[in-house]
Amino acid sequence: MSKVITPEEYKLFSGFLEKACGITLGENKQYLIASRLQRLMDELEILNLADLVKRMESGRDKTLQVRIIDAMTTNETLWFRDSHPFDILRNEIFPELTKQRTRPIRIWSAACSSGQEPYTMSMVTQEYGMANPGGMAKGVEILATDISKTVLEQAKLATYDNMSLARGMSDERKQRYFRELADKRWELRPEVRSRVRFSELNLMQSYASLGKFDIIFCRNVLIYFSADLKRDILDRLGKALNPGGYLFLGSSESLAGHNNAFDMVRSGGAVYYRLKS
Repeated sequence: MSKVITPEEYKLFSGFLEKACGITLGENKQYLIASRLQRLMDELEILNLADLVKRMESGRDKTLQVRIIDAMTTNETLWFRDSHPFDILRNEIFPELTKQRTRPIRIWSAACSSGQEPYTMSMVTQEYGMANPGGMAKGVEILATDISKTVLEQAKLATYDNMSLARGMSDERKQRYFRELADKRWELRPEVRSRVRFSELNLMQSYASLGKFDIIFCRNVLIYFSADLKRDILDRLGKALNPGGYLFLGSSESLAGHNNAFDMVRSGGAVYYRLKS
């Protein structure tokens, strides 16, 4: 890959990326493109971004667009990230939703990456059920989606190395929820995996086929989108929630100026949103 990305190449690639998956690069992100695409372009022996986009648009390589999006959207994640949302889930939302419940609680983990967020939700569900016998009688169903096929395949395997588990997973939970494999990897136990279903989804697509949810986690995603696309996604997230449903965004994200269908709830230094009934 050429060390220098010309303004024309940058504009061309930025336009492709926003159209394909909604990510708005903004200005001066040449370093990000170079670092994330270096390996792919070296493998394909492509020297510049213009040739990469041209090859992708030619249609000769059916997997190239997927690989480009994978490279640009794959982000690191961790277990019990930011902790507050999971504390709120356990201490405030589950007790409220399990009152006189006649159906399973449905949760959507949007942009789930390699599975740490939805599997953390499943662990919290299990811990709540153990502390409140009968409280989860109707169960919890977790849908986890991501645009990247690569990370979804990793998530479905539910196996992680020690380095991945060191990012937020306590030793006590590691021993409780995982079993060690022969290759020094750890496999998530079936009772945690069974609550989670994975599916490929671009947040720019329709959510109508997903059904309604009681809780949606869409964290650390909206920061990559334009203001117009944020408003559109938030509007559709609201329509995907049951009345009074809950929405969690990333710690640096806010609904301010984008959507007035929610009430903001403050809890112990954290903020989440509840759909107005």
